[in-house]
Order: sequence, then structure tokens, then C-alpha cells
Amino acid sequence: MISRSVNIPPGESIPEFVEKPHPLTAPEGDKAVFRAKVKGNPKPHVTWKRESGIPIKEGSKMFFDSINKEYVLKLESLTSDDADNYKCVVSNDHADIIYTVSLIVAEGQEKLDFKKMLKKRGPPAPKKKEKVIDEKEMLQILSKVPKKDFEKVCMEYGFTDFRGLLKKLKEMKKKVEVEAVKILKPLEDVSAKVDTTAIFDTILELKDPNMKMIWSKDGEPLRLQYSLGKYDTKQMGTKFMLHITNVTHSDMGVYSVLVGDKTLSARLRVIDEPLKFLADLKPLKITERQTAVFEIRLSKKVPNFAWKFNGKELKRDEKYEIITSEDGLTHTLKIKDVRPSDVGDVSFETGDLITKAELLIQRTPIKFIRNLKNVRVKEKGKACLECELTSKDVTLKWLKNGKVIERSKKYTMTHEGKVAELIIDDAEFGDSGEYMVVAMQENDPTEYYSNANVTVEERFATVKSGLSDVQGPTGSPAELCVVLNDERVEGVWLKDGKEITDMRGIQIVKQGAVHKLIIDKMGEDFEGKYTFRAKGAESEATVSIADPPVIDPSVLEALAAHPVTVKAGQTAYIKVPFKAKPLPKVSWYKDGIEVTEEERVTMERANDHALLTIKHCVREDSGSIMLKLKSDCGSAIAHLHLNVLDKPKPPQGKVEFLEKSGKCVKMKWKAPKDNGGKQVTHFIIEKKMVGKKSWIKVGEVESKHTTFATDKVEEGKAYQFRILAVNSEGLSEPLETEEIFAGEPIDPPGQASQPQVTDVTKEAVTITWNPPAQDGGSPVMGYIVERRKKGSNLWVPVSKDPIQDTKCKVDGLLEDTEYEFRVIAVNRAGPGQPSSASNSVVARDPIKPPGLVKGLQVADSSNSSISLTWQQPDEGDPPSGYILEMRAADTKEWSKCTKIPISGTSYTVGGLQERQKYYFRIRAVNEAGVGEPIELKNGVLAMPPPAPPKFDLSARLKSHMVVRAGTALCIHASFTGSPPPTVVWQKDGLTTRGRESITKGKNHSQFLIHSTKRMDSGLYRIVLKNDFGEAHYDIHVKVADFPRPPTNLHLYEEVPNTVSLKWDHSPDVKEDGGAHYVILKRDTSTATWYTAAEKVHSNKYTVTGLLPGRKYFFRVIARNEIGDSDPLDSKDSWHINKDKELFHAKIKEYHERDWRHAPRFITPLKNHAARRGHDCAMSCAFLGNPRPVVTLYKGNVNITANSKFWYNSTSGVCTLMIPTCTAKDSGDYSILIENELGQEKCSCTLTVYDKDDKSLLDLVTDSLQRKHLM
Repeated sequence: MISRSVNIPPGESIPEFVEKPHPLTAPEGDKAVFRAKVKGNPKPHVTWKRESGIPIKEGSKMFFDSINKEYVLKLESLTSDDADNYKCVVSNDHADIIYTVSLIVAEGQEKLDFKKMLKKRGPPAPKKKEKVIDEKEMLQILSKVPKKDFEKVCMEYGFTDFRGLLKKLKEMKKKVEVEAVKILKPLEDVSAKVDTTAIFDTILELKDPNMKMIWSKDGEPLRLQYSLGKYDTKQMGTKFMLHITNVTHSDMGVYSVLVGDKTLSARLRVIDEPLKFLADLKPLKITERQTAVFEIRLSKKVPNFAWKFNGKELKRDEKYEIITSEDGLTHTLKIKDVRPSDVGDVSFETGDLITKAELLIQRTPIKFIRNLKNVRVKEKGKACLECELTSKDVTLKWLKNGKVIERSKKYTMTHEGKVAELIIDDAEFGDSGEYMVVAMQENDPTEYYSNANVTVEERFATVKSGLSDVQGPTGSPAELCVVLNDERVEGVWLKDGKEITDMRGIQIVKQGAVHKLIIDKMGEDFEGKYTFRAKGAESEATVSIADPPVIDPSVLEALAAHPVTVKAGQTAYIKVPFKAKPLPKVSWYKDGIEVTEEERVTMERANDHALLTIKHCVREDSGSIMLKLKSDCGSAIAHLHLNVLDKPKPPQGKVEFLEKSGKCVKMKWKAPKDNGGKQVTHFIIEKKMVGKKSWIKVGEVESKHTTFATDKVEEGKAYQFRILAVNSEGLSEPLETEEIFAGEPIDPPGQASQPQVTDVTKEAVTITWNPPAQDGGSPVMGYIVERRKKGSNLWVPVSKDPIQDTKCKVDGLLEDTEYEFRVIAVNRAGPGQPSSASNSVVARDPIKPPGLVKGLQVADSSNSSISLTWQQPDEGDPPSGYILEMRAADTKEWSKCTKIPISGTSYTVGGLQERQKYYFRIRAVNEAGVGEPIELKNGVLAMPPPAPPKFDLSARLKSHMVVRAGTALCIHASFTGSPPPTVVWQKDGLTTRGRESITKGKNHSQFLIHSTKRMDSGLYRIVLKNDFGEAHYDIHVKVADFPRPPTNLHLYEEVPNTVSLKWDHSPDVKEDGGAHYVILKRDTSTATWYTAAEKVHSNKYTVTGLLPGRKYFFRVIARNEIGDSDPLDSKDSWHINKDKELFHAKIKEYHERDWRHAPRFITPLKNHAARRGHDCAMSCAFLGNPRPVVTLYKGNVNITANSKFWYNSTSGVCTLMIPTCTAKDSGDYSILIENELGQEKCSCTLTVYDKDDKSLLDLVTDSLQRKHLM
């Protein structure tokens, strides 16, 4: 990483790789694609380069994939020249990040299957038709054709010695095979600039890959091991390279490589360029307090240089940072925290070269944190203008209406820190205007200002203490007073809106801010509204006379002497005159209780009288009336009497009978309590017989008498009397007596006994009864018999005349109707009380009691209830209900299950004790009686029906669970069973007894481990067991954790310049199919680890691409979806040896071979059957040179570019993926491959079936099997 910024602003970052490009190995003619994902703020720029410095070949594509958010380098039609290390350079304003990956290009020669070629390939057409005379050329042609076509080709070219040519061809092939080194590309001369890297490369085909190579310069072997990185050799496939770094003139010469018996040589020429600036320094304008960055790039490295500021050399310190790039060409100067003192010339000098640039500063603009605010001030007051700025190092000036103002007695200016203030004393109207403060700073021509308006207002007084209303008696003095807040303000007095100038009896006084108005003697002329008015102030008050209320004494005497009299129903008017000012509050009282207005009563108050009106007077309105007048000045009272005339009240008390015989009745009473306001004149006496409605007058007596006797009665008869009082207004309400008998009384007879039903038919019912115990003093003359339907309230007599007997047959009844009967005894006094009703009876012919109930059995049971069912009895008449009885096993007493018979043939008995045994019996019942009981043979337990344990899978009980170590493992199981089963939790076949917490209920159980560990993985089993069976359920639990590290890392060399690593497996990688190993390597000269391989599943790996002469440490890490294990590091470093054995190579002539051939399929497509909703992948393999073009078809439609289908063609294998198959995807699919030498096509059939379509699946399977057998 190359850093450019020291201080990175918040929210920004250096570039980073999200996904790094991966090393690639590809055959010649194929393509290579490097992909990288990056992030950073600002957005990074990505470029691709070759480490060798050679430009990336034309035709390569470098672009950004906006869909996958990847930067892509795509190399087409690879050749051996493309093999190199490629750099991905990611840059933004803060840093450059470089990541290097390798590209190895393997030879494109394919191993041919001669058996398939014999079956499927025809002979290639010869290139030349003319006859060949040269035997050497003929042998070259024969070496390129199949053996079976040798004779045919010889005949075409006119060679008849077929066997001789065949023998020479075999010898030539043996000779080629014996050749140890085959030179495919020799060394070539190289030119390089000073301080760059020169690269010699050659392509060799070695029979022995371990053959040593010796590089030399001008005949002297290069000591690569001790060159300190000056010389470095690399191998990429069959390509061998020598890198010469930091080239100088001393590196010119002839470089050779000795491999086997062959030597290859080439010359290195060094080009020197003059030192120059590739770009001059440019003037820089930087914001104050930021970092200024100057950068210069040279054409080549220089040993001495200097940065200067205003001619003075700069040294590296906290203020200045001097950076030189790794290649020594780019030089950077950073000036931190730029201030105005840093403005000047910056220069870079090296040798005779110098470049300068000016550093300018852009000052931070001044801002007003608090601006000036508009001010309003009263005349002679003080105005204050204040503001706050972002900087204290500023120069200020104040202006009024655009003109500068200077400090004086009137203007006071202060500037402390960041706060500036202007104070205007003793403000006048001329001080009103626009004020402005202007701020300036060094090296900044801009003026910053803030303005506000000052307004001087006229002074107005305000009322500090206002006027108050004044009331006083006539002839007394009065005073009004108002206090202002300013002594200098004058004012005027007004009465009823008119100014008071000269009014007799009034004085106006001013004492500073206090203003008074004095009235000598109160009178009606001085009453009114008074106003005090000053500049900006005003106050009002009312002056009024306050005299107490007075009622004339003559009026009081008249009211007391002459009561107010009215008749009942008329209106009473009570008017009392008075004098008062202000008007008093009027209250009326009757008999000491205050009167309130209502519908009949109204109260009025005028200026000189009070009026009480009572409408529709009643006798109760009579009484003592009092009027009370009250004000703040005093009170007055008047008394009078109201008399309402009305009819008298009824005579008092209970009437006393002095005599009650068959010839005379004499009575006595008391006079009325209230005579209605008039004298009672006499009493009226009336009578009536009991049972009659009309009253008959029997006599009158004077008011002084309160007794009366009459002989107009009959012995034994019951009478009632009433007495009325009479005055001039009318009759009172009557006083009624109780009922009395003249002589001895006769009572009605008592109740007869309850009627009993003795016989019943569908048309008649016979009943009997006993006479009443009391005849009432007169013999019973007969009986009234009544009937009614059950549920009705209407009793109907069964005959017109009373029945003389105590037995009666009631006929005319409705069949199947239920009736009730009662009897009433009658004597000379009349009918007595009815008897109680008989038992209800249904009018029908006699029925039989029901027989035995059939089929009593238990239908269901629970912990608190038992359900029973039964069938109707076969014998007797049908039952109207059933009586179900039960008893507990520990008692012998039977109790009814219901208060009334059960109407149906089933019943659930609730409220039972759990697991208690109960016995049951049942009887049928109808109107004829109760049948015999039948008992359940065996007792029944109050519990659910026996059932074996069963898991409730609707609760989503999982069979496999994966939890992360440290989190909770919770398994909740729901189940059923009667009796409730016992629950046992097992792990790996053993009962759990560890860190778990187990809760159990009747129908559920929960297994909980609060914090899981790796050892909690295993097979968990829930075992349920009761008396009727057993069940179990298995849950496979896996506790995922960081994998345990591998152990026992060993290093050894199997292939030169490689290191093989072997270690003991981590137990977690063996058990977890998704776990794997990551191999890392680290050069001893650096502390950074680099990934050598990922997703290694075996415990052995060979690391390649190591540089000879270097020492490496190796690391193995186990990785799963949770994370990485602790690393396993090699104890010692491993050294890659650079010494090579000297050998001589004899270079033979290189003859190019034509490897081109028409495309053909090695493995064709096969028929497929896929379930709907699943993916289907079909593949085929092919050969062809040049690389064939692949086209996909469904039927006759080209689907190569269809986004519905995914396909990939790499290294001769083409895969077509159809995601989420539907019925429309069924059909024929074909793949066409073609190049310039020919084409070939293969096809297959895809059948998409549903989940339950077994017949179609069997049909497809049979079809595929038949094709396979054929």
C-alpha cells in the first residue's frame, strides 16, 4: 500500500479489496478472466498492469461489471506470451493498493484417444495435391496422419515403398522421443532503460522437469543466490525467465542459459535517458488549516534532492512530511496545518534542475454566530447592539447609515474575544437608523458584515396604580387617586367624557407621579364616570352615592295591623315600598324559611318597592311573611301575615263506636285540626253496606257536637260510616270508619281440603275432598268446583250451581291435557277461600310404569367427567325421563346425578375426582311411576380412555437442529397419552445428567441447555412410556463452533521449487462436510501472510510458485461457516534452493506441428427427468482446435442468449442449467459445436414431472433403461 493522506476526513477511507482476484491456469487458445471487488471513499479507480512492465496485449478487455459490482480483466485467445504476474492497482485520493496474481498458460496439445479417433474421425484432406519427391517431406506428412491412412496417403503422393517409409518413420519418432530438451522459443535480445527491469524468456519442452538450468553473463555463471534480488529466475509452465532489476550500464552484455546439452544466448542493451522533470510544480491554493501536497515526478532516480520554502531547505518534522515512492521517481512534500505564515514559494532542486510553485492560502471565511438584532429604545434610554463571530483575530469598525462612527461619550465600543458590542447612551430621536459592524482579517480582502436597525421611540407613561371605584353616603368627602411611572408626564381629568376645568366642589392635585381628584361633599351632581388621561396612559373609575335601605314606619305599622287575606285558588299580591341607593338585595321569608321562585311564586324588585306574588293560593300558604332588604350600606326588615281561606280539614282521629247492636250504632270523633280560616258550621254523617259502592246520608250535627247515633241498621249486616266537616267555603274530605257489624257477625266458611284424584280416563276425572273445619257461624250450603289447564291462571267452574256432595266427576275434558282442580265452600255469608290445587293429572287412560333400561355403557371419560349412554326399555309404556344415580367406590349411598329426570339417552357426569372409581345405575320413569334400576357391572375410573403415548408432530418438532456454540439449545416436545406417560431424555443412548434443565407437564416436556458447547452435539432421544405403550423421537443436534486446529505439520520436498505440507486432520473437518483448510505462506523478510490455497479438504497440499533463494514459513487453518481455527504454523522456515547443475544442450531444428482438427463430442448429452420446481443441469464434453463456438437450441429455437437458461463452456466442457423447471421446459435440447474445420451436434430430451406423478416417472425411467440397454 502507498499512502497519500495522513489525516483522512471522517466518512472517507482508503481503498480495500472486498474480493481479491485469484491466480489462474489456462491452456493456450482459451481465455482468462480476473475479477476483483473493491470499496473505498472516494470511489477507487482500478487499473491492470503486467509485473514485467510489458503492456497488456491488444484486444484484452478491462471493464466494470455493474451487475456483479466487479472490475474485470478479460484476456482472449491466450498464448505463452501472456503468462506473467498481473497487478490489480486500486487508487483513490488517500492511498494505492496493489495485489499481484499469476497467470500460467499451459500448452494447448491435447491427449488424443486414438480408439475414438479410429471410430469417429475421417482422414484430413491433404494440404497439397501435387506429387512429393522429397522423402523428408513425405515423412513429415505421415507423422501428422493416423496410421490406418498411411498407405492411402503414400499412394496419393506417388510413394510405393510403403514399408520402408513406415520403418524410417518409426526411427524418426524414436529419435524425437530421445531428445531431452526441445526449444519452442529461443532467447531474444532485450533493450531496457536505466533503473527498470529487463526480462529474458524462453519456452522449452523438458523431458525431465527436474533438469537444472544455469544462467551466465559473458560466460560467467550468475550467482543468483547472492545477488540480493538483482537476478531472479521464474518459471511459468514451459516458460523460463530471468529478471534483472534496477538495470545499469554495467549490466550490458551477452546472457546465456545452459539446459541439458543446449545453450541459448541473447544480448542486453541498456538505454540511458537524461534527467528531467516529467511535470513541473504547479501553484497551489489551500484552505487554511488544511494540508498542502506538492508532488514532482522525475524521469529517473536521483541520489540527492532538496525541498525548499522561500529559499530555505526543509527538513522532515511534524510540520513537513517528505515522501519518496518505491521506484524513487515520485517525490511528495506535505505541509500540514497551513497558516498565513506558510504563504510563499515552494521549490524542488536536484543537481542543476529546479522547479518552483507558489503556495497561496484561502482564509477561512468569517461567520457571525450571533448577528446584530434590531433594537427599539425609548427616548433618553440606552441601546445595546451585540454580535458574536467565529474568530477573535479580526479588525472591526462600526457604521451608522453608511458612515463610520468613532468612540465618544455617546458611543461605547467593546471587543472581547469573539464578542463585539456597541452601546448608545441617552438615546435621542436622531440616533435612529441602520447600524453595521464590518469584520476584516489578514490575507483576506473580503469584508464580512452584519447590520441592524435602532429605533428611538417617544416616551409614554404607564399606569403604575390605577383609579378605583368610590362609593359614599350623601354629604361625605370622596377622593380619586392614580400613580404613573414617570413624574414628568402631565395628565387631565374627565367626567363622563368631558374635561373638568372649573367645577365647584372638586379639587385637582399633582404630587410628583401621583395625581388626585378630591370631592368635598358627595351629592347626585358628582355621580358619574371619571377618567384620568396622560400620554400613553389612561385610567377610569366610577363615583356613586351609597345610602342604606329605609322602609317608612307608617308602612310597617299598616302591614303588622292588617294581614293579607285571600281565598284558596286566588292570587296574593304583597307589595312593600322602600328607599335605597344602590338598590338592595331583596329576600322574602315565610315562617322563617326563605322563599324561592317557582311556578306559583314570583319576586320582583323596582327602584322604590318590592313585590311578592303567589298564584293559586292554598291553605298551606298562610303564615308569617318577612321582607329583608340588604346592601353594602345597611339593611331593613318588614313583617306581615298572609291568611288563605279554604274548606276545613277532615275530622280528626279514629272514629270510636260507643254502641254496635242490631238496633243501634253510636259513634264519636274529634273536631278538624284546621277549620280552613272560617268557623265549622256542622258535620254530615253517611253510611254504606259492605260490598256496596253508594253512600247514604243518615244525619247532621252542629259543630259543637262530635257524637252521632243511628238505628237504621240490620242485625248481622256489615256497615261502614264516614263524617264530613262543613264551613262557609265548603265540605272537608271525609273521615271513614272501619267495617263493623250490627250485632254478632257471620263469616264465610273456611278452606276445604286439597282435592284428591280417585279415577282418571281420557274424558273425565273423579275427585273427592273433605268439608272445611270452620263453617263461619252458618252451615255450609254447597261447594263450587273449579278446574284449569296446567300453566294457566284462569279457573273455570265445572257447574252452574254449588255441588252438595264432597265428590265430583268432572267430564268434558280434552284427551292428553293436564288439569288441576280446587273446591270453594259456600254459606249464608258467601263463598269462602279456595282450597289448594290438586295434583296435576293428564286426561288419559291409565298407563304402565316403564321396564328395565337397556345397554347402559361408558361412552367417554376424562379426569373430571364420565359420559354414559343407554337405550329405551322394551317393556312398559315409554318413559318420560331417566333417573341416573352414582356412588363412589368408598361409599354405599346412591345419589342422583340430576335434580330432574334426564330427557335423553346420554349424559355426562362432571365434577368428579381424578382417578376415583365410580358406580352407576339408572331407572326409567313416566307418569305411571318409576321402573326397576339397572346397574353398570363394573366401576369406572375418572380418567381419559387408555391410550399409548403419541408425539404431536403438528408442534413442528424438528428432527435435525444446528445451534451455534454459546447459544441456547431448546427442544420442546408435545405429546398425548392416557395415563400421562413418563418422559426420559437420552443423549447418544444414555440418560442425560448434565447441564440441561428439563421441565415436564402432562402433555409436554422441554429440554434446555442455556449455553451449548461442542460436546453437546449428538443424537437426542425423547422416550415416552405408560401402561399401554411406548414411543420415542430422535433429534440430531449439531453444535457448530470455531473448528479445532489441525496438528503435526510436516514439510518436505517432492518436486523441486515446491513444498509439500502434510498434517493431522482437525476432527471438525472430518465430521463437517462444509469445513476445509486454508494454506498460507509468508516470506521470512516480511510479516504479511499470503493465501496459497483455499478450500483444501485433504490433509496434504503442495505449494507452488515459490521464489528460489527465499525462505518461507507456512500456516494451516481450519475453516467452517462459523470462522477460523487457531493457526498451525511451521516451526522452522523452508529454504528454496537456487543452485543448478551445469549441463550442455544440443539445439535441434524445431519443426512446427499442425494441431488443428474438426470439433467432436467425447461425451454427448443424456436424457433427463426433473421434478417441477427443481433445477436441471445437463453437460457434455467435446474436443476441437481452434476452439469451437457453442450454440444452444430448444427444438429449433436458439436459446444461447436467453436469460432464462444459464450455460458455461470451459476447457471443453459445456453445462446447461435450467433453474426451477416448469412443464413448459419439457422438450428436446441440442448443442451445436463448430469451427473452421467442421461442426457436430448432439441432442437430449427433458421431461418435467410433478411430485405425485409416479406413473410418468416410471415411464421415463423405463425409457431411459431401454435406451441404455440398447
